[in-house]
Amino acid sequence: MKLRAVAGALASAGLVAVTNRALTGRAGVLDPALPGTQHTYRWRGFDVAYAEAGDPDDPDCLLLHGVNAAGSSREFDRVFERLADEYHVIAPDLPGFGRSDRPPLVYSASLYTTFVTEFARDLTDDAVCVASSLSGAYAALAAGDEDGPDFAELVLVCPTAETVPEKRVWLRSLLRSPFVGETLFNALASEPSLRYFERDHAVADPSILTEEFIRYRWRTTHQPGARFAPASFVSGFLDPDIDLDDRLAALDCPITIVWGRDADLPGLERGRELAETADARLVVFDDAKLLPHVEHPTEFVDLVAGTPPA
Repeated sequence: MKLRAVAGALASAGLVAVTNRALTGRAGVLDPALPGTQHTYRWRGFDVAYAEAGDPDDPDCLLLHGVNAAGSSREFDRVFERLADEYHVIAPDLPGFGRSDRPPLVYSASLYTTFVTEFARDLTDDAVCVASSLSGAYAALAAGDEDGPDFAELVLVCPTAETVPEKRVWLRSLLRSPFVGETLFNALASEPSLRYFERDHAVADPSILTEEFIRYRWRTTHQPGARFAPASFVSGFLDPDIDLDDRLAALDCPITIVWGRDADLPGLERGRELAETADARLVVFDDAKLLPHVEHPTEFVDLVAGTPPA
């Protein structure tokens, strides 16, 4: 996409502003992503929303959603209450996403690593940490921090520390800009675009993509300030500068790596490499891509609870 050319073609700032405000108005106030008790964690100027369920006397389970344009803890909607039968479950919306504050900061991998480290340390004890995509790298960094949390186990779903080949300052600046940036982000986060990404990369069975599922993702991308964290994501600034293989290999806690056999962004071979280097257990879900916990919730809960699928 020739984004600079597109930006130059957006000549009418007044029309753009009206359109952007209308989309935000249609989205409305975002509902909680998950059932359970709703809380706010005050962190370094952010109000971070999180949901809690299950018996507080049960072992803790921390759920960290993946990072993408429409990321939120809604990713765990199909497993949250099921896990709460066995665990005391805590699931935040990461800063800049979901119902958490979305100030116009320049978001970075270090911000998210620090957040995961301090949130997990403050609110969990010996938790099983389930982390998806880039959050898997943040969880691995938190687990290796001498002042960080003591995780009982890491369950990493298609973890990665590399989403784009290089950092692009111009793209981040463009998406952060008023009018033009809002318009470009609204196009990237349109319902057809969101539906296309989910069908093409996230799930193997598109029939599970209900209108409610897509609609919530659209609504979360049209909250005030929604573009600022994704602007850093798509331009490469949320990728931590680590070798994930070595980082996982250095950890003491048990690690389970979960992959969908049909995933291609990255593919299963990457999961095999990580598991071999880290001496971790690899569990592969058939008929699944990047979100096996969405496609096979019962089997995924069994896996977390200690009963892996056959």
